Amino acid sequence: MSLFQQKVLFLVSKIKRGRVTTYKAIAEKLKSGPRAVGRAVGANPRPIIVPCHRVVMSDGRLGGYSGGIKNKMLLLGREGVKVADGKIVDFEKHFLKVK
Repeated sequence: MSLFQQKVLFLVSKIKRGRVTTYKAIAEKLKSGPRAVGRAVGANPRPIIVPCHRVVMSDGRLGGYSGGIKNKMLLLGREGVKVADGKIVDFEKHFLKVK
């Protein structure tokens, strides 16, 4: 695993239950591109421990998930994050700015 992937997954690991952040927000923090972040998240070897299901697109759409979109929706729903028509409901309420 590259140093970049480790940095991405470290930031993802800090996203608390019931919150989401975006590929773009992580990319801006790391001075990278959102697609590179997406690839790093997609290569997450421990998707339940490092909650990559909490990373979504900047417009609130879900994006991808190695376990499938249905599972991403299920996991987010269990955490109180509602999804309708493939987008996070009340996206701003759930959004966590990456620090």
